[in-house]
Amino acid sequence: MRLLVLTGMTGAPSTMSPKRLYDISIFSILQYSVFMLHLCPGRTGNHAFLLRTVEVNHYMTQTMRSVIDDLCLEASAVGTMAKEEIRSRIEEIGVVPAVRVTSAEDALFVAEALAQAGIPILEIAMNVAGAIDVLSHVVKHAPNTIVGGGSITNVATAQQCLGAGARFLTGDGLVLPVVEFSAKENVVVFPGAFTPTEIITAWNAGSDFVKVIPCDAAGGDSFVRSLKTALPDIPLIAAGGVTQLTAFNLVSAGATALGVGRDLIPAETVRLRQARRIQELARRFLSFVDGGRIQAAGQSYSFA
Repeated sequence: MRLLVLTGMTGAPSTMSPKRLYDISIFSILQYSVFMLHLCPGRTGNHAFLLRTVEVNHYMTQTMRSVIDDLCLEASAVGTMAKEEIRSRIEEIGVVPAVRVTSAEDALFVAEALAQAGIPILEIAMNVAGAIDVLSHVVKHAPNTIVGGGSITNVATAQQCLGAGARFLTGDGLVLPVVEFSAKENVVVFPGAFTPTEIITAWNAGSDFVKVIPCDAAGGDSFVRSLKTALPDIPLIAAGGVTQLTAFNLVSAGATALGVGRDLIPAETVRLRQARRIQELARRFLSFVDGGRIQAAGQSYSFA
């Protein structure tokens, strides 16, 4: 409960929704982080100082999640969550793991490992045999994981994904009929796009986010920064070539979230059932997201 006092909350936390409680806490944590960075301007270029600030922020974030759990204020089961809640959850976590597997048990193993590390989200690619069955299996056996269909290229596949229980739809290119179908069905959608024209078209069609892919092919974080300068109101998910070396910079450049595949879920970790390795990688990517957001907030504060 000490953290609730430190973040300036008053009243009974049990009267707040988990999302509201979390949002207030993270806002306060970000304020603290920005304050620390600007309190010692001569040290912001010090790599060790910045990393320590990121570590403190990540610790406080994880502690806040634990407080919410202790108060029995966990989010509702995914099956009962509205579109807005799904969208907010994706934005809050900031990492969308993607797998391309033919085994339902492999996908379930990955989903469970990720959820235990704080990422209850999984995108299942539809361009492999039996993908719909894999998606359906994970939805049924991992009810607290937000499962979505990926690599979608047509409305027929999008319909199958929804029928199997998918809570979001995404692809590697801009397929407007899929975006329009998703908007009509009131489901979260983030199509792939590359050029500013494609991104604007996707957003105007009703996308919740726009996935910039392949992000690494156009310069990575410098490309994202340029896009956010031109299109500041469109939330972008950076995907394609996202690694441990690029994740922090992509978020600090303005990416709302990261789409990550093999660098978060290496094939051998699934084959060898190395849940702890997946969880360690998941925590690293969450830390990169937290740190990148701190830096982005500090940059915004500097130019305010």
